[in-house]
Amino acid sequence: MSVLKENEIYSKLKTMDNWFYSENQIQKEFFFKDFIDALSFVNKVGLESEKMDHHPDILLHSWNKVRISISTHSEGGVTEKDFELAQRIEDRLK
Repeated sequence: MSVLKENEIYSKLKTMDNWFYSENQIQKEFFFKDFIDALSFVNKVGLESEKMDHHPDILLHSWNKVRISISTHSEGGVTEKDFELAQRIEDRLK
């Protein structure tokens, strides 16, 4: 697994809804109708990332917001695996 170049990251982000690149990670802010829905989403992300053995940083804040930040820490940047996890997270919302 190798770290993607910035131009590759930005190119891939064009195909993803509201994900952005910041601080050497891909990130997205999710908004929910209430705390229970936000917490449920966090648990779904946790289960999916455990299946992949690839764990994002998850921040639940302001009672209905969840920020997901993904990078491959062992590689020191963003890899294909990060985009795979981001897509799985998106698929869990459908």
